[in-house]
Amino acid sequence: MKRSCGILLPVFALPSPYGIGTLGQAAYDFVDFLRQAGQSWWQMLPLGPTGYGDSPYQSFSSYAGNPYFIDPDLLRRDGLLTAQEIASLAWGSDPARVDYAALYENRFVLLQKAAERGWARDREEVQLFARQNAQWLPDYALYMAVKRHFDEKPWTQWPDEAIRLRKPEAMAQYRQMLASDIRMFTYSQFLFFRQWNALREYAHEQGVGIIGDLPIYVSMDSADVWAEPAFFQLDSDGYPTETAGVPPDCFSRDGQLWGNPLYRWEAMRADGYGWWIRRVDGAAKLYDMLRIDHFRGFESYWAVPYGDTTAKNGHWVKGPGMDLVQVLLNWFPQMQFIAEDLGFLTPEVRELLADSGLPGMKVLEFAFDSREPSNYLPHLYTPHCVCYTGTHDNAPLPAWKEEADPDDLALAVQYLGLNEEEGFHWGVLRGGMSSVAELFVAQMQDYLGLGAESRINTPGEPAGNWQWRLLPGQLTAALSRRMAHMARLYGR
Repeated sequence: MKRSCGILLPVFALPSPYGIGTLGQAAYDFVDFLRQAGQSWWQMLPLGPTGYGDSPYQSFSSYAGNPYFIDPDLLRRDGLLTAQEIASLAWGSDPARVDYAALYENRFVLLQKAAERGWARDREEVQLFARQNAQWLPDYALYMAVKRHFDEKPWTQWPDEAIRLRKPEAMAQYRQMLASDIRMFTYSQFLFFRQWNALREYAHEQGVGIIGDLPIYVSMDSADVWAEPAFFQLDSDGYPTETAGVPPDCFSRDGQLWGNPLYRWEAMRADGYGWWIRRVDGAAKLYDMLRIDHFRGFESYWAVPYGDTTAKNGHWVKGPGMDLVQVLLNWFPQMQFIAEDLGFLTPEVRELLADSGLPGMKVLEFAFDSREPSNYLPHLYTPHCVCYTGTHDNAPLPAWKEEADPDDLALAVQYLGLNEEEGFHWGVLRGGMSSVAELFVAQMQDYLGLGAESRINTPGEPAGNWQWRLLPGQLTAALSRRMAHMARLYGR
C-alpha cells in the first residue's frame, strides 16, 4: 500500500436538499475537495438499503445499493422526473440531520414514477444489467416486493408460509402478482449502479480511490438469508438458533447483542466458500479497497442463544480462520483489504492477522486509554497498518476531548505535544498523519472540529444514529489548503 491519507464520510452525510446525501453533485464536489486537500481515499460505510434502525450494517441485501442515495436531480436531467414532482414532496426540516421517516414516505413515490417512465425506454440496458447481476437481483427485487406486500414485516413473519419457505409455485405466483413493484425495485438498482459507476469513474479520474466496508455478518431481515438459508444457523422454521454479538468488557458490562444470524461454516466450507466469493465479488464492483469488519470473528466468534436480551450468556466458537481468508486472497489478488482487528484480541487473532498479511487498524482515541495497556501509540506502529483518529463508532475529536478521562487526556497532550495555538484536534490529526502507518484516515468531522452533535453512531444507543450531515459551505478552500499542506509535510 502506498503511503497516503483519506477521509471517512458516509454518503448519507453529504449535503443535499433531499433529506439525505446522494450520488449527485455534492458527491462530485466532495471528490474535488478530497483532491484539493491532498487526500487519496474516500472511505464510506456500507452502501446497502437500510430499514428499521437505519443502520448500514443491517441491510436488506449484501449486493444492492441504497435507493435513498439515487439523486433526484440526475433523474430530472435524464427525463425521468419533473422538477415539480420532486419539489412537491417533503424531505425533512433540518438539513443537518437525515429524516428517515420522510424518506420512507416519499422516496419510493419518485422511484416508482422513474420506473414507469424508464422501464421501456431503457429496456436493453436494464436487461443487460439484470443478466450481469442475475445471481442476486431477482431474489432481492422479489424479496422487497413481498416485504412491501406484507407491510414491511421481516420474512420470518410473512403470513404465507409458502413464500416464506420459497416454494416454487409461490415464487412464481408472487412474481406475477407483484410484477409492478418488482420492476420498480429492479429499475431502482439499475439507476443506483448507473449513478454509482459514474461517480466512481470520476473519483478515479481525480486520483481518489474508494474504501468500502464489508460487515462480517448480514441482517436476518435480508434477501441474503431468505434466499440461501442453508448457509446460516437456522431452525426448521427459519429462526436463528444462536445470534452474533461481542462479550462484556470494560466498555459494556452486558456486551453487545447484534442479533445477526451466524454462519453455518461447515456448509460454506463444503461449498468452497462460494457464498463469500460471490459477496466479495459484489463488493469489488463498488470499491477499490475493502475493510473487513470484525475480522477477529474469522478466528473465533461470540455466539449468543437466540432470544437472550443481552450478550452475557454467549460463548466463543472457532471460526474458519485462514481457510477462508486464503480463499479470498487467492480469488481477489487485485483487491486491497484492511482487517478491522479491534476488540478482544487473543494470541490466535494476532496470529491470524500475521498469517493473512493484511494491515490492521490503529485507533488514536484508544491509544491513551488508561484502563488497559495500548498498542495503539504511534511509536509502536509498524508501517503495514492503517491509523485512524476514530471509527464511525467513536466520538469526533472535540467530543472525545470532552468525554475522555482526564488522565487519558493528560497523556495525549504530553505525548502529542497538543497546544491551544495549533488546536487540540489538529494536534491529534498531526499525530496520525506523521505516523509510519501506510494509510491515515480521519473522520471529516475531525478536520472540521465538530463536537458530539456530529457523531455518526453510539454503540448500544438505539436512537439518534446515522443522521449527521454536512452543511453546504462547511468544506472551504482554506480547510483544503491546510489539509493538503499537512499531507505534503508528512509525505502522504
